[in-house]
Amino acid sequence: MTLRDFFDWVQQNPSFLWIYFLGIPALAFLAGVFAKDEAYLSPWKNLYSFLIYAVTIPGIFAVTLNVYFFFFERRSIMDSDLLIQVFPILSMIFTLWLIRRQVDLDYIPGFDKLSGLAMIIGIILTMMWVLDRTHIYSISFMPFPVVLLLIVAAVLLVRFFTKKLVS
Repeated sequence: MTLRDFFDWVQQNPSFLWIYFLGIPALAFLAGVFAKDEAYLSPWKNLYSFLIYAVTIPGIFAVTLNVYFFFFERRSIMDSDLLIQVFPILSMIFTLWLIRRQVDLDYIPGFDKLSGLAMIIGIILTMMWVLDRTHIYSISFMPFPVVLLLIVAAVLLVRFFTKKLVS
């Protein structure tokens, strides 16, 4: 099954996606109602962590997919599939807003890993876009593994400086 096959299947069976991306904010709301002032304690913060991961991974994928479609394929915004490209992002934003109202995200285990993942994906996409725009495709005097090491070093260097900037 290719990604295109999966997107076609989702378009033919949208109820699974609707249930998933409406169910997660509903669960976050219910957890907030039942947890009240204990949202930072162990069983609730683990549930919040699960909900954040369950909605953020597809949301980050949808953002990445949108960036790819609009910047690399130069697709029109009028050709966007709302169910696959917009709805996961809206569900992610709404779920994070609901959870943030209930508990400080510093108490959620693994939340810093997700922001790091989003930052690394953003850095790599930016580097790929710059390489695509400048048409620098080959560095003839260097072997390809050295070029890959330079790209990884650049990502780690940018990540290091953004951590220093934030903290």
